[in-house]
Amino acid sequence: MAHSNQTRSARRGLLAGAAVLVFASALSAAAHAEDTFDLNALIDAAKKEPPITVYAVTGKIVDTAQAFTKKYGVQASGKKVNEATQVELLIRERQAGNVVGDVSVATDVAAAVGELLPEGVVTSWAPPDLQQDIPERLRTPLVVASDAHVWTYNTEKYEKCPVTNIWQLTEPQWKGKLAMLDLFDKPLYADWFNQIETHHDADVAKAYEALYGKKLDTSSESATAAWVKAFAENGPLLSDSTTVADAAGAPGQSDPFFVITSTAKYRDNEAKGLKLGLCTGVQPFSGFLYPGFGLIATNTKSPNAAKLFVRYLMTEEGIAPQTVDGKISGNSAISLPSDEPSGIAAHLDELMAFDASTAAADLDKREGWQDFWRMNYKK
Repeated sequence: MAHSNQTRSARRGLLAGAAVLVFASALSAAAHAEDTFDLNALIDAAKKEPPITVYAVTGKIVDTAQAFTKKYGVQASGKKVNEATQVELLIRERQAGNVVGDVSVATDVAAAVGELLPEGVVTSWAPPDLQQDIPERLRTPLVVASDAHVWTYNTEKYEKCPVTNIWQLTEPQWKGKLAMLDLFDKPLYADWFNQIETHHDADVAKAYEALYGKKLDTSSESATAAWVKAFAENGPLLSDSTTVADAAGAPGQSDPFFVITSTAKYRDNEAKGLKLGLCTGVQPFSGFLYPGFGLIATNTKSPNAAKLFVRYLMTEEGIAPQTVDGKISGNSAISLPSDEPSGIAAHLDELMAFDASTAAADLDKREGWQDFWRMNYKK
């Protein structure tokens, strides 16, 4: 559920002040550390610290933490925790002075940029020895991996993607046959709408003109708002990731759903016999890349172990369990496996990339987009 602005204001009051100074000094220390980074020294220091716990949205973090422990002799355990709960836990643990989650992976992007980082609940650290392979825009906050959410169709029903333009999804033939993650449970979709409006509104208007041969009237609302309104009026099914993937990909359907879902679900083509197909060449984008940050609790008792774990996630070995699902490493030297089932590697330039620099605005406008959806949604 979205948090109210009042709740956020209360949190800001509780967490502000000295926390900001702590965050600033941590960044300063991190900058100094770049000049003197020594991996072996980091490993030695990490071994002397208490065990760490890592929160992540994927259950694979359990095995990743075990592999990390085996590799370095530094105790780590992984816990699967969804985005919203990670934010709540990190804030409560900070307020209570009792850090449990030392590292947070793939937390709620808007909440991280709008609350957790500026209020000093967490810090971001990019491993200096790998920075040459981490694009500058992905370093602060550090993007461990990005999750590709893509327009998806049923390959058993269609020889090719039946959609070439997002405005087609507002037309009558798709009414009641669309699906996506529930934007009230997974607010990243509300944030996506805000990212489109902030950075790509002209592209949405251009796509309308390309499809219909006339300019979209944007005198009263943005092109993005016009699209979201018309899309909501077609009554997309809002559900969890498994239900959305099954709605599109379950075999034997005469009239399957058209959906947007994570490339991670494409593994079910083999595991469950789904028929998920990647839509490419869709105007103005074939999907979006949602960044997953690697963040360290400011008051962790094991700062070196936490840094070592974050660095491990930026290596091919550490992120391998996620790249097989089509997650894109923040380390540009790491490619997706050749047998990754969606084939997204060849189409990354068609995806809208989240811009973390405006994520705080996404948080402020999140409830507005959710309310806008609720007002226009028609079953």
